[in-house]
Amino acid sequence: MSRPAAPKANAEAPRQAEWQHAPERSNMLALRLICWIAIQCGRPLTRLILHPISAYFLLFSPNQRRHIKRYLFRTIGPKAGWADGYRLLHAFSSTVLDRLYFLRGRLDLFDIRIYGNRPVEAEVAAGRGAFMVGAHVGSFEAVGACKHRAESPAELRPAMLMYPDNAQQINAVLNAISLPAQRPHIIALGRPHSMLALRDWLDSGGLAGLLADRTLAGPEEAGPQRGSSIEIPFLGQPAIFNDGPFRLAALLRRKVFFMAGLYQGGARYDVLFEPLADFSERPGDPAERERRIRAALEAYVARLEALCRAYPYNWFNFHDFWLEDPH
Repeated sequence: MSRPAAPKANAEAPRQAEWQHAPERSNMLALRLICWIAIQCGRPLTRLILHPISAYFLLFSPNQRRHIKRYLFRTIGPKAGWADGYRLLHAFSSTVLDRLYFLRGRLDLFDIRIYGNRPVEAEVAAGRGAFMVGAHVGSFEAVGACKHRAESPAELRPAMLMYPDNAQQINAVLNAISLPAQRPHIIALGRPHSMLALRDWLDSGGLAGLLADRTLAGPEEAGPQRGSSIEIPFLGQPAIFNDGPFRLAALLRRKVFFMAGLYQGGARYDVLFEPLADFSERPGDPAERERRIRAALEAYVARLEALCRAYPYNWFNFHDFWLEDPH
């Protein structure tokens, strides 16, 4: 595997939003069949079909396979091969399957270990709410399961900031079979009312989770997440990240925590929370505000890079992240 060339990220930043318009590689009949098998046959038996599914996508998704190779080269090194790509896809398939069980309240099937949740619970107890900024790492549903493990579970109310137009098929199936009490609250991005809905949710002591490792094309598409696209070294190559999530946290004056629900294989998930930035106090001047936003974004990228190196099979970002493909 040859070493990828450095991209011209600043000139091609709008291409980072191509993931928004990529078609789903899903089949409604197959999704419903898998869900039926999962419910009727249980998790151990259903996990057996993940092997042919993972192999299929590894063999017949050349674009995603190319992006996976580039990513694994940067985290594992030149020794990364087909087995590593398969392991990454199998981990992704496992987290998608486990979403079903999380949404049906079957936490008894999993070994979930939580680290660093006390500061988050303190913000909720104080009625301030907080931002939880993550990435396409592991499972957000595993993070949401923390509301059932905390000392005061009724107070932990996570909401997910997301673009609901993506992955409509699989989300429709999972919503149809999930229990209402387990279904995550969604605050849709890119809507006229998004900002007010988010503010009200936080003011009521809720938590707002956002995956910040995908960048939007421009302010007209970004809605409440709009911000500046900034080039930052990531896994040895320049990459484009957006500071919109941190501008939003600064505007609403909230603390920001890094979150991740790492899949450790089998039935184990490690849920991590780490303080990332504190925007609860108004900065002295605009320059100080910009400095703090930039520092928060750089801290986020550094934490994401450390996780990718430590757990290389947990980052599920199967698109041209470093903008290396031709137009």
